[in-house]
Amino acid sequence: MAPNGGAKISNNLYSIQTKFSDTKKNTLAPLVSAIIKSMKTIRDIEYFEGARILMRVDFNVPIKGGVITDDFRIRAVVPTIKFLQSKGAKVILISHIETNEGENISLKPVADHLNKLGVATIFIQNLKNAHEFIENELSNGGVALLENLRFSEGEKKNDTKFAKELASLGDIFVNEAFSCSHREHASIGGIPKFLPSYAGFQFEKEVLNLSRAFEPFHPLLFILGGAKFETKIPLLEKFMNIADIIFVGGALASDFFKEKGYEIGQSLVSESNFNLSRFLKNAKLFIPIDITNQNNEIMSPESLSKDDKIMDSGPRTLEILREKINQAKFILWNGPLGMYENGFKNPTLELAKMIGEATSKNGAVSIVGGGDTVAATAELDIENQFTFVSTGGGAMLNFLAKGTLPGIEALDNSVTGD
Repeated sequence: MAPNGGAKISNNLYSIQTKFSDTKKNTLAPLVSAIIKSMKTIRDIEYFEGARILMRVDFNVPIKGGVITDDFRIRAVVPTIKFLQSKGAKVILISHIETNEGENISLKPVADHLNKLGVATIFIQNLKNAHEFIENELSNGGVALLENLRFSEGEKKNDTKFAKELASLGDIFVNEAFSCSHREHASIGGIPKFLPSYAGFQFEKEVLNLSRAFEPFHPLLFILGGAKFETKIPLLEKFMNIADIIFVGGALASDFFKEKGYEIGQSLVSESNFNLSRFLKNAKLFIPIDITNQNNEIMSPESLSKDDKIMDSGPRTLEILREKINQAKFILWNGPLGMYENGFKNPTLELAKMIGEATSKNGAVSIVGGGDTVAATAELDIENQFTFVSTGGGAMLNFLAKGTLPGIEALDNSVTGD
């Protein structure tokens, strides 16, 4: 019998936790172990037939010309949807979606895409009509997708009235949107106050796999790229005590160059002062030794002029990364090496290949995540080469920094339904 200390653990969680806790392999940090023991999962649901399962998903996917260009987050939750269908539940999916500019758009293309993936899905255009449709039209095993939650101001405001209105659509709530669970929005933190709530299969995988980074195999190589240093400083501070080697690239590296007194020209840097000298003094840290500017010229970081703009890492930096990757037994990667969205992709794509090969050939554990990071693995079609590809960007960072998320705590504190 699973030792649970009085806490309820799903069979799946216990079996995976046992595997990860082998003393010759990977152990779970005490905080995360406690979270896992208390976290209720979809396998703990006692009845399905005819039950209205309200499931928060993250279908915030890129769409161009009405066509979804990356469906990784959609495919990740299809097994959960099909499981619920097989049990005879009525599945009501809720999500948000927006453009890169932050404009809220319709989820109708996602409903169409789900149908193409073999999940027969009916699109509900507005919340006002949802109750009647679910009551009279949605059969057991049926799936419906509600229109974009953020068309209502109550979603981002975590409005209790809106959360209660959403909760009235279901009998049970399942959170399958780990990548949104760092946000205290109505559909993440509000609904569990009104419905018995559980983690979905993908949510479960996220917590279990990301938890491996807290007590990893060594050497651990942590690769941190992208921008928004203010969201990544806590993570950098934490992993200075866990990782053996830390590489900081992307726009984040420009902050370090500025701290060293280099001319950074037109490069993207943070407005705040993070006192980065404390990190530069640590022998674990290394940053790019060559960069690519806006004219695709390879330069040393200390040789930039005021007109230059750092766009990517250079080939010598990649060779050092290759050496470190081949030595590592655990690789954690979040964020691109360059301005990926502006077409500076090659170093990031090459890095993805290196890590994939280290996993498949050397047996390294590799956990990667973040929007452009996942886009790179998808472009190369090598997602299956990594130990785990997280659907989370900000959620991945927050969980790695804190060991929990508002969405996890909301599940843990949800009503019981008794």
